[in-house]
Amino acid sequence: MILTKKQTTALDLLEDDRTNEVLYGGAAGGGKSLLGCVWQIQQRIKYPGSRGLIGRAEMKTLKETTLQTFFEVAKMQGLKHGAHFLLTSANHATHPNCITFKNGSFIFLKDLKYYPTDPDYTSLGSLEITDAFIEECGEINFKAKEIVSSRIRYRLDEFGLVPKLLMTANPAKNWLYSTFYVPYRDGRLPDYQRFVAAKAGENPYLSSHYIQNLSRLDATTRERLLEGNWEYDDDPLALIEYDAIMDLFTNDYIRPDETDKRLICDVAMYGSDLFRVGVFYGNVLVEHAAMAKSGGRQVVGKIKEMQTKHNIRAGRVLYDADGVGAFIGGGGGFITGAIAFHGGAAAVKRENEQTEYANLKSQCGFLLAEKINEGLMWAAAVKSETDKEMLADELAQIKRDKIATDGKLRLMPKEQIIKNIGRSPDFSDLFLMNQWFDLQQATARRFRRRVSAIG
Repeated sequence: MILTKKQTTALDLLEDDRTNEVLYGGAAGGGKSLLGCVWQIQQRIKYPGSRGLIGRAEMKTLKETTLQTFFEVAKMQGLKHGAHFLLTSANHATHPNCITFKNGSFIFLKDLKYYPTDPDYTSLGSLEITDAFIEECGEINFKAKEIVSSRIRYRLDEFGLVPKLLMTANPAKNWLYSTFYVPYRDGRLPDYQRFVAAKAGENPYLSSHYIQNLSRLDATTRERLLEGNWEYDDDPLALIEYDAIMDLFTNDYIRPDETDKRLICDVAMYGSDLFRVGVFYGNVLVEHAAMAKSGGRQVVGKIKEMQTKHNIRAGRVLYDADGVGAFIGGGGGFITGAIAFHGGAAAVKRENEQTEYANLKSQCGFLLAEKINEGLMWAAAVKSETDKEMLADELAQIKRDKIATDGKLRLMPKEQIIKNIGRSPDFSDLFLMNQWFDLQQATARRFRRRVSAIG
């Protein structure tokens, strides 16, 4: 087969004894799928009895796209289905969704989408593989990539190999940007990781019509898919700058205010995946916890545990009241004196403010965006890459509602966010609800001034 220079460079990295992870791509049309399929076929033929993995966010998409490229590559190399390899069905008793080679090698086809019912990807079980290819890696979350990496250990010493993971992707402001592209851009990428940037214009075998179609896309999409630009402008409806979200995890110049402790709970039923609770000292998140939805007693117990640990009085406990009655019911009983947050309530009137908000949640969302953009918050307690990715994804979904017609500022509905990221934004809701305290403090200051003036 005739490969592009960039594909050849990537294959050299996938065959050396130093590199463990290769990120290939950038623009569309760089031959990402073909590269991955060529490499997987080569590995399976070269190492009889080895096991590869081809993964993507959804099995349906994998079969409709990547698998079709696999068949094309196999045909180019003179391999025939049934004669040299066999694709098993999803219902196969031993190896469902698997490509079996005559020499005993396998390629497992895997759905790597995040499912709330399996947050730790136990579906991958005790899978042992020799190497892996993740297509459109930006569509999966960081933990999925880490779990796949941990499974690359099958017969490596016997074959004289080191663990190899090939990831392909188009530019996206997600964990790939922060953990791979930015270190590459700044010359900080570890030796075991390599990035090969490939553009459509560097692929001489690509149809000119394809490039022409890319050039007609809107400006942002064109920058991403034609130019392979990872620094493209964000969604104009997004309220929080991506770099500001990344800085949220390192803004350690902000001091926790121990005189202003707040305990925020998301115990709403609608669309939620987890019960979340966070402790803020002013604008600094100092502790957070998440647990699967359980009975009211367990939830209240966790809240009281953190309340006691941080000496937070009931009047500084705020909980999302949406659906809480149904969830806490059954003998639990909530914390007497805790404050219910009603996102659909009227916005808080602030002195000399001309802006009109559709509701309290929208007001808190816009205030949160302003604070993060100005570097006035610190997520000190968010340590793991998985948690950082999850929070960053949710904060990036805090956007202005483009269909608002009443002139009031309104956030994009939660239903749309759930559709975009596949889960409820429970983590970012802690930060959003935290703004309620600032609104109340501003109102209290205004009241005190009025009383003082009367007196």
